[in-house]
Amino acid sequence: MHRRDLPASLDALRGFEAAARLLSFTAAAAELFLTQSAVSRQVQQLEEQLGVKLFERRTRALVLTDAGDRYYREVSKALNALREATAAVRAQTTPVVRVTTTLTFASLWLVPRLAAFQKQHEDISVHVVADNVVRDLERNALDIALRYCPEEVAGPGAEKLFGEEVAPVAAPMAAPLKA
Repeated sequence: MHRRDLPASLDALRGFEAAARLLSFTAAAAELFLTQSAVSRQVQQLEEQLGVKLFERRTRALVLTDAGDRYYREVSKALNALREATAAVRAQTTPVVRVTTTLTFASLWLVPRLAAFQKQHEDISVHVVADNVVRDLERNALDIALRYCPEEVAGPGAEKLFGEEVAPVAAPMAAPLKA
């Protein structure tokens, strides 16, 4: 086996698989937290490496070629096998829950409650990534994302933790200060 027997990028395979499954670069990009042009570029690079067209790009439509359809079925199986192997290896180690959230939510809500969680679940290690960057859970090996956003933006599998109530607060106008 030679190095050129495999595509150069696992990301390109993931981009291709998502685009083929969804028949849309735009939908694949949303799923992978990339831009549409990034997914399109990944697929184009993969097509160049393979020397074959995987998609027919039509006006407002993306269609798999025969070669693309055959490749999709095999790549999909291979990626699922990799996911299962990765999950099996992770299951054999100490459980780690990787959480991403905003700086404010981490400091004001999550971290103050973390000690109680750790006391109840001593066998689970919790790693918190606290920043304001929206991260791709799969690509960054994260398990949970805690974000403030409208439900329609939250994505598949999201659960609403709690809502908020907003109320105006005002004070009567104070008398001007005299010098």
